[in-house]
Amino acid sequence: MLPTLPDPYYYLENFQRVLDWIGQRYSDLLSDEERGFIEQFPRLPQASRALLVRMVMRKGEVFRSGKLVYAEIACPDAAARPLLELDWLWHNPPLSIAQLFALLRKAELLRAFRITGAGSLNRKSDLQAELEHTFPEVRPLNQWAPDITESIYEVRVAALCERLRLMFFGNLYQDWSEFVLSDLGIYRYEQVEFSESSRGFRSRQDIDDYLHLQRCRVRFDEGNYLDEIVPDIPRTPYANLWLEGRRNKLLFRFAQEYERCQELDSALELYRQCSYAGARSRTIRVLEKNDAVGEALELAEAALSQPESEAEHQAVLRMLPRLRRKLGHAKLAPGKAPVIEAEDLTLPYPAVAISVEQAVQEHLSSTDAPVFYVENTLINSLFGLLCWPAVFAALPGAFFHPFHQGPVDLHSADFVHKRQEIFDQCLARLDDGSYRQTIADTFAAKEGIQSPFVFWGTINEDLLKLALHCIPAAHLKKYFARILRDIPANRSGLPDLIQFWPQEQRYRMLEVKGPGDRLQDNQVRWLNYCIEHQMPVAVTYVQWLEQAA
Repeated sequence: MLPTLPDPYYYLENFQRVLDWIGQRYSDLLSDEERGFIEQFPRLPQASRALLVRMVMRKGEVFRSGKLVYAEIACPDAAARPLLELDWLWHNPPLSIAQLFALLRKAELLRAFRITGAGSLNRKSDLQAELEHTFPEVRPLNQWAPDITESIYEVRVAALCERLRLMFFGNLYQDWSEFVLSDLGIYRYEQVEFSESSRGFRSRQDIDDYLHLQRCRVRFDEGNYLDEIVPDIPRTPYANLWLEGRRNKLLFRFAQEYERCQELDSALELYRQCSYAGARSRTIRVLEKNDAVGEALELAEAALSQPESEAEHQAVLRMLPRLRRKLGHAKLAPGKAPVIEAEDLTLPYPAVAISVEQAVQEHLSSTDAPVFYVENTLINSLFGLLCWPAVFAALPGAFFHPFHQGPVDLHSADFVHKRQEIFDQCLARLDDGSYRQTIADTFAAKEGIQSPFVFWGTINEDLLKLALHCIPAAHLKKYFARILRDIPANRSGLPDLIQFWPQEQRYRMLEVKGPGDRLQDNQVRWLNYCIEHQMPVAVTYVQWLEQAA
């Protein structure tokens, strides 16, 4: 159970904090309705404000008064009256079957519809599906269920409050709980200085465009036909690069769904429209499936000459021989692939439920050569601790509210370029030897603060000391350089285990594969990189003793 905050109106203070923040930073973008809400809200009685915020922060827009019982609010019906006068709430609104089912318990529903035995409709969802066909209309609660006398309230400003939440956070995946988790100390965030003008949206159109894309995504998630959604995605790129990234990601997702459904022409059209990472390699694949092999080969050769990423280069190299063979072209001389060190290991099947990585860790680990299950956490954390000043540099557009885990532009193409000087200063510590102390100091000063790179739940002081003692600075520099080359792609794919030999001041990384498992593409890229730069790495292939017999 979470600890409680001493002020029962903590949520109301947080909501007012958001309104004040938006009033200061977005006054020029607010609609008359939003401006009026921000001005009128503080004038309401405290209980009325508290009731509205309680409802806004809960799921749904329609509530029973019996479910709005809060000690600090007392009578919800009395608190609702000023909200009804402003038309911010509606009393006893007409309800659809879906809304009715969200409000009532199954027993109440069976009574309301005089169903004495649900028969095969044992689940509430099955009963709802059945009744939605029979009762498509909307009615007030007293017409659906006359024996229920509670008041029903519908929040009429839910969409408005959703827009305000979007303006504050710059997204819709963060919600009001961020305040509570921060106040309780469960989540801690870096305190970044930003100006009064720092904000996520530059124009009213940006807000409307974000919400439009979000509605398209929700329609897709709800199972609406793609052919009805795709025409609503703007064909013209957005001037706002951040929104343009969201548009491209959505187009790519829709194209993947068309491809999955074998609607290849539709998939091809969308892949060609979007610049999302991987769209070109998917275009090549769809062209091949569509028997346009010549066009596929031409595009593959263009991609090979100027690949957008290591991932695309890897994918195209795999496709080229097949495409050339289909067209009757001569075979190309295969490139020399790095030799990945591999070792086979046969272990007794674990007596308790542990992963294959943990089984190898237990088998290999010793006092003189401990093994840790780190996967992507250790190298990323070392990078994040050393480069903390660069990651959290207060540049324009990077931070615009107090609850950022990391900079908003972390995955943008110019993220590193805009901070190049600061990154260079951080990485220079690997050359002058001050990196160990810097990482230790940052760990002590920032422990527990949210970061896109540092995994506080995995790393500890002892692990850091071992890593900094055994991993040469030159190797750390190579690891960090690759992360910076492509942050979205290269933060993952690192080997599962790391083994240290403190007496010899050396280490090795191990990727573990259980029976039937194979290396993933991003893992192969990391392994090849480590081999190229002579950093110790190997793959351990595990068989269980019973299977080997």
